[in-house]
Amino acid sequence: MGDRDTAFAEYFAARSNAMRSTAYLLCGDWHRAEDLVQTAFTKLYLAWHRVSRHEVLDAYLRQIIVRTFLDERRRGWWRREQVDGAHSERAGPTEAPENRLVLLQALAAVPPRQRAVLVLRYWEDLPVDEVANLLRCSPGTVKSQAARGLDTLRGLLSPTYSGTEKGR
Repeated sequence: MGDRDTAFAEYFAARSNAMRSTAYLLCGDWHRAEDLVQTAFTKLYLAWHRVSRHEVLDAYLRQIIVRTFLDERRRGWWRREQVDGAHSERAGPTEAPENRLVLLQALAAVPPRQRAVLVLRYWEDLPVDEVANLLRCSPGTVKSQAARGLDTLRGLLSPTYSGTEKGR
């Protein structure tokens, strides 16, 4: 293996799990998350020789993952395979694992662009300006998408967590 391949393999080994988690939060399916991460790392490998600032690789890879996710949603090919969810049961708010499942199910119902903003802002803890740059939109759009996404989540979770106030 050359130096280029060795450096890429080390980066992949160090960051693939974290990126897989981000991809899962975007798409809500571990198999699709694997596909998104694989596609993103393939695109990164093809551009690896052009990358001069290795300290911004995480941001660049996140950008590839988010854009690939949004592009796939626009194509609509996977929708025919998406499970309806109409007959699924909601887990009760009794224990942390169930709470997580309910939250992930609700997150999957949020529109893709709003979901991308929520994942980047609150899971990846990125500032508004960086999210705006990743999504190629204005900071105001990021803020409004975050507010709408949080409202959607609250609406989806309110039957499960009836005691939750809107401002929390």
